[in-house]
Amino acid sequence: MGHSKKSYTYILFNKRNGTLYTGVTSALVKRVYEHKSKAVAGFTGKYAVDKLGYYEEHETILAAIAREKQIKAGSRADKIALIEGLNPEWRDLYDEIAAF
Repeated sequence: MGHSKKSYTYILFNKRNGTLYTGVTSALVKRVYEHKSKAVAGFTGKYAVDKLGYYEEHETILAAIAREKQIKAGSRADKIALIEGLNPEWRDLYDEIAAF
């Protein structure tokens, strides 16, 4: 059996209570860096949504994708509650995870 890679569901924002983006990845630091460097074309680049407000770790990519769908199906208020539960100051958590 291969070692299962951790996967992540995450929420990016551009400013406090601003535009939100929910995504999924198996390489969180790399993926957020790609958003920051505008390597990801489309929505996040257009709206400068590049601050990591919230993330959670999952055992499998399938679990992370299921959770992403659940978060996306929820309301904006639900997403803000997730961010504020983990990160009440709306810090860019990228600075913390990039140190690992």
